[in-house]
Amino acid sequence: MPATTAETLSFVSRSVSVAPLVLLSAADHYGRSAKGTRKRVVGVLLGQNDGKDVRVSNSFAVPFEEDEKDPSVWFLDHNYVESMNDMFKKVNAREKLIGWYHSGPKLRASDLEINELFKRYTPNPLLVIIDVQPKEVGVPTDAYFAVEEIKDDGTTTTKTFVHTPSTIEAEEAEEIGVEHLLRDIRDVAVGTLSTRITSQLQSLQGLHLRLQDIGKYLQRVLDGDLPVNHAILGNLQDVFNLLPSLSTPKPPSTTAKTNGAGPNATSAAVENSELARAMSIKTNDQLMAIYLSSLIRAITAFHDLIENKIQNKQQVEDRDGKPTKEEDKQQEKTKKIENLTNGQVKDGEAKNKGNDPGDKKKG
Repeated sequence: MPATTAETLSFVSRSVSVAPLVLLSAADHYGRSAKGTRKRVVGVLLGQNDGKDVRVSNSFAVPFEEDEKDPSVWFLDHNYVESMNDMFKKVNAREKLIGWYHSGPKLRASDLEINELFKRYTPNPLLVIIDVQPKEVGVPTDAYFAVEEIKDDGTTTTKTFVHTPSTIEAEEAEEIGVEHLLRDIRDVAVGTLSTRITSQLQSLQGLHLRLQDIGKYLQRVLDGDLPVNHAILGNLQDVFNLLPSLSTPKPPSTTAKTNGAGPNATSAAVENSELARAMSIKTNDQLMAIYLSSLIRAITAFHDLIENKIQNKQQVEDRDGKPTKEEDKQQEKTKKIENLTNGQVKDGEAKNKGNDPGDKKKG
């Protein structure tokens, strides 16, 4: 039965979240089997699919081979899939087979045939393309559902993939593991300001790439290379409608008022200028807070450095004014020698007094 526009939109509106464990497993699978080659690896996705939200929590690799010259020739061991699926059910019954993945990095001609094979295990299999060697900034996963496309000219329907937005989400236990792994990668010396600016820069780069993809798609539709898809155009129109108009138009001139531009144009211009001014004030306030916090942090660091130097200088002066340990030891040895010498001299004087003949006579 052909998929209607409502059904297509239901697939697009689904949220797909992928666990970091799946990315690690796919990258390890690629590193063991196809690293340094043009081959791709294929595996099975496990998780939950309630019709609205899809959670991919685990995966396992599958033996897969294909002919590079003829994409229609491929082999996938479905007996291995069934046996592994039975074993995973014994470990965790909540994780069900919901789809499959491959290392892409793009869709291929045989993906629809492989997707039909996975319909034996789940009615609407999810395809996730995991880019194991990402070259662009952004999420390294692309999620797809297979639907039947209705053509405007009335010809027979054809199967195609519908792109679904995907995110990388980790549970509490996984977040602890990921943070532990990132300790060796993250630079501790980097401050929060640089980290925040780096994340904002990466976000803007990702947004720029998405806008470039939208522009290329619209240009191909305009040139006639791609058919008009009303669902995609409707989503794009919704996106553009949600964007605020931050332009600061010039105040309407007297000629515009005389030519029939009524009070609506004036009010719209005032609203746009007020919105742009409010956004500018908020951004400036945030940047000022960041600047002041960085300035205070630098002053505090300089203060600590000066205090440290003062303490070191005082310690050096105290050492110069007081005798060192070696000098104290030398003085103690000198005192002992003087005491011994004085004792010997007193004993000698006492002996001499006892041997004196005058003393004997007195006695």
